[in-house]
Amino acid sequence: MQLGDIAQIQTGLVLSRKKAEMPYEAKATYSLLSLKNISEDGFIENDSFEAFISHDKLDDHYFTAEGDVLMRLSQPYTAVYIDKDHTGLLIPSYFAIIKVDQEKVLPQYLAWYLNTSNVKKELERSQAGSRIPSTNQHVIRNLPFERLPTSKQKALIELNQLRQKEKLLYRKLMEEKELYYQAIVQQIMKQGERKNG
Repeated sequence: MQLGDIAQIQTGLVLSRKKAEMPYEAKATYSLLSLKNISEDGFIENDSFEAFISHDKLDDHYFTAEGDVLMRLSQPYTAVYIDKDHTGLLIPSYFAIIKVDQEKVLPQYLAWYLNTSNVKKELERSQAGSRIPSTNQHVIRNLPFERLPTSKQKALIELNQLRQKEKLLYRKLMEEKELYYQAIVQQIMKQGERKNG
């Protein structure tokens, strides 16, 4: 089975076509999802979204909807599941928008699947020889897709969520340890200054 058999795939908006160049051209301002909002693990991490000023009202299909899966069209080809907290964001053309039949495939499972090393290798193989590694709708449509029973999809989703929570906790612990280390260094430095003073 290929991804195109179970999903509709399109790309986001080419921003230059709708960007207002002068203030008087502005018809609407939208929150723009950019690459810096997506973590390498496949989550929307940074909730400060750029404002995009358009000279036109934009069609609904250029905005995130719950259940969408977005995929970067350039390395590292990260896929992200859109939850209810991140709907209504403008999707630029450097993302593919993937909509699946949720009766057959859970979108969280698809996002997880697209972030696996096998899929990344497949994408890299299809781009061999190009100077700026990037992919397109055609390549994504032809990606091999492994459809599992819904119960197994749910199990993988839960396992991935636990893994992500663990990684986040570990990262926070490392940050706190770094602050602790810096505080001790400062304290030792101050004690040394006092003795020398």
